[in-house]
Amino acid sequence: MSGHSKWATIKHKKGAADKARGKLFAKLARQIEVAARSGGGDPDMNPGLRTAVAKAKSSQMTNDAIDRAIKRGTGEAGADHYEAITYEGYAPGGVALLIDVLTDNRNRTGAEIRNVFTKHGGSMAEPGSVSWQFRRRGVVLVTGNVDEERMLELALDAGADDVADDAGTWRVTSDPSLLHDVAEAMTAAGLSVLSAEAPMVSDNLVPVDSVDGARAILRILDAIEDNDDVQDVYANFDIADDVLEAAAS
Repeated sequence: MSGHSKWATIKHKKGAADKARGKLFAKLARQIEVAARSGGGDPDMNPGLRTAVAKAKSSQMTNDAIDRAIKRGTGEAGADHYEAITYEGYAPGGVALLIDVLTDNRNRTGAEIRNVFTKHGGSMAEPGSVSWQFRRRGVVLVTGNVDEERMLELALDAGADDVADDAGTWRVTSDPSLLHDVAEAMTAAGLSVLSAEAPMVSDNLVPVDSVDGARAILRILDAIEDNDDVQDVYANFDIADDVLEAAAS
């Protein structure tokens, strides 16, 4: 596996995405607020909110905190107003990056993101020069005592179109519209769903063969994700499991 989903798998294994839980929850709450503001506070009627809530619950955010974020988004409680922006760029080695942010000050955030690229050997790119390489997919990360044949059967029955074993964690890929159906099918089968998200995934992968090269990519990913305004980072690297595990250790 490669790119965003492989990095997501490692972060789940390391716990709380390598961030203080408070910072992680603040980002999740911001996503919920924006989704509720744009599409209403009922997750059943708002797919964006349903995805944000599912992501928050998979990170063990409490129902009370989720409800408060929804109320801020619908105007029942005070809330800041955020602008959604996507930055594009390249990590060391020519790895393409898409960076989704929610910010109340685009000048500040833009300068901070540019500084990270400069400091860590990457480069910003013009809008559209990177994004064409990516498409949105539903990705469910699952663990459980199940063999490949049974896992494939469960996934296909739920409408998914691909299953892969990422070092003991199953990655089930589908059309993003089927994300929640696939996650619910995995849960109903007694498996543990680590996450259910709809990331941007690239078919144009950049191979990274060295531990040093992998570490350079992980350093810039960590630095970008450490920014409070950054919500998601998507990448098109292709790193072997043993190289990536060594680089992340």
